[in-house]
Amino acid sequence: MISSTIFLETFFGFVDFPRKSCSPSSIMTHGHTSTLIGFFLLLLTTLDLFVSPITASSFDHRYNVGDTVPLFVNIVGPLNNPSETYQYYDLPFCSPDEVIPKKETLGEVLNGDRLSNTLYTLNFREDKSDKILCEKKLKKDDITRFIHAISNEFYFQMYYDNLPLWGFTGKTEADSWTGGNNKNGPTYYVFKHLQFDALYNDDQVIEIRAFSDPNHAVDITDKTEIDITFTYSISWNSTSIDYKNRMNKYSRASLLPTQRQIHWFSFVNSVVIIVLLMGLLITLFMRHLKNDLKKYSSGDEEQDKEVGWKYVHSDVFRCPQRMALFCAVLGTGTQLFTIVCFLFLLAFFGVIYPYNRGIISTSLVVFFILTSPIAGYTSASFFSQFSETGWERCALLSGILYTGPLSITMFLLNTISMSIGATSSLPFSTIIMIILSYTLISVPLLAFGGIMGYRFRSKFQAPSATKISPREIPLLTWYRKTHGQMLISGLLPFSAIVLELHNLYATIWSYKILTLPSILFITFLLLLVLVSLLSVGMTYIQLTVEDHQWWWRSVFRGGSVAIFMFGYCVYYYLKSNMNGFMQSTVFFCYNFLFCYAFFLMLATISFQSSWIFVQHIYNAIKSE
Repeated sequence: MISSTIFLETFFGFVDFPRKSCSPSSIMTHGHTSTLIGFFLLLLTTLDLFVSPITASSFDHRYNVGDTVPLFVNIVGPLNNPSETYQYYDLPFCSPDEVIPKKETLGEVLNGDRLSNTLYTLNFREDKSDKILCEKKLKKDDITRFIHAISNEFYFQMYYDNLPLWGFTGKTEADSWTGGNNKNGPTYYVFKHLQFDALYNDDQVIEIRAFSDPNHAVDITDKTEIDITFTYSISWNSTSIDYKNRMNKYSRASLLPTQRQIHWFSFVNSVVIIVLLMGLLITLFMRHLKNDLKKYSSGDEEQDKEVGWKYVHSDVFRCPQRMALFCAVLGTGTQLFTIVCFLFLLAFFGVIYPYNRGIISTSLVVFFILTSPIAGYTSASFFSQFSETGWERCALLSGILYTGPLSITMFLLNTISMSIGATSSLPFSTIIMIILSYTLISVPLLAFGGIMGYRFRSKFQAPSATKISPREIPLLTWYRKTHGQMLISGLLPFSAIVLELHNLYATIWSYKILTLPSILFITFLLLLVLVSLLSVGMTYIQLTVEDHQWWWRSVFRGGSVAIFMFGYCVYYYLKSNMNGFMQSTVFFCYNFLFCYAFFLMLATISFQSSWIFVQHIYNAIKSE
């Protein structure tokens, strides 16, 4: 991955960023930003209080004996490539005369779900045995598609009363074990019978599973044409599980003792690192910083010369280069941080749960649009403390800093998905709807936030005046430079979250379910604390060697954690069974967007921590 500095400068190289001369008489405080964020949090909390926690579906589906329960087929795809999915009827399964797609939400479309009707008839509490689905003649092209699917371990997914179920299309066996006639490779069998096992409680469906019976398999190896009769069976049994708890079966794997031990080990590991780091920083501040302040207040000139960070008081509040881009990073980072907080709220209220189709994707789109005022407000209000003009550019940059790479990446992925017919390709109508929503809602909200940030900017008197010419920075060793500090401040927080990060990647890419939002939330808080502590400590060390260019340095220190996260995603891919151009492109593009979002969030947290610290120590000495 290229350096974050090079990326930002290259991507926004077309914009002319004149260097602003900082007027230290007006520096932002964050009262209005906190008020705006608090308003959004209060609004979301109020809305969620009127929505009861959802653990199964939006409605309690109740049926009488013999009622038709909706069953939809969804997707097929290779087991090792979760992002490479195709429509169910892309394989020559038994299909109705008219395939009717189910009307889907925005989130379902973004997730790649493509539900449609089927010939299966699974009536409530009606057992069926060896029911004929259809009699189908497979031609050479159909057999070729089935062989390709079986060799790549294709699975299928269906939804029955909003409950997901899976099965495999076929199996392979080596001739040395089966005694088959194919001497040049394995024997391919397609499953022709599907067994459904369903559980009910009173008048509600609680659970359903599907088994592709290996005893009902047809050898299609070296066949040019074959007639197959596809059949299915269903058996119903009673259970005492309540309807509201029927989704718990999908999260049992994450509740095993081994999984809990891993979670708690990750938590204890993070706490230990924080305690050690806090001890180090307390020692640093209580001894060195306190002694520095005493030496300066004593008026002893000989002792005063030892206080290195005091000599840069006239440069420490100097505006950095590319100030508009810097403020845009803060605005976008604050917006993304707010979105993460909203997602945690949804998880705690029970709105987000396993296999609630599309809820996360829908939430991300809605929150990204509605939180646009936060990005505009934060960037414009910060920039306006240093210049009366140019805040419009900050609001514009905060609107494209993340949206620009996101749009380019999604266009690339959509083009690839369309070329191979994957379900992850977005319909043209969905693309138009997203563009119109962003243009007609997000952009005006972004501009509104920028205007409010400019009008309600707060004033702050800097402790000391800024000189016209910056002070010369002495030569620094490698570990005191940007890359050295990024290595230290990125590696420590990453080592504290790496186990939980692995669980998160496994949830996204390996069919595992992470259903402990409390542990994930605590880990996120620990990450923020670590980034803040390291940023403050590194900033103090930087100032003691009379290096006053700490603004961008603090941004890269916090954002460097995301670089390690992206490096770990490469390691995770190499250790996984994922393969193919489609899956590889989707994996790295999505992880780039994920890590880039964390770069902006943690960069904002890192700077804000250092900003508060710098104001505190220079207010303490009141340099003149």
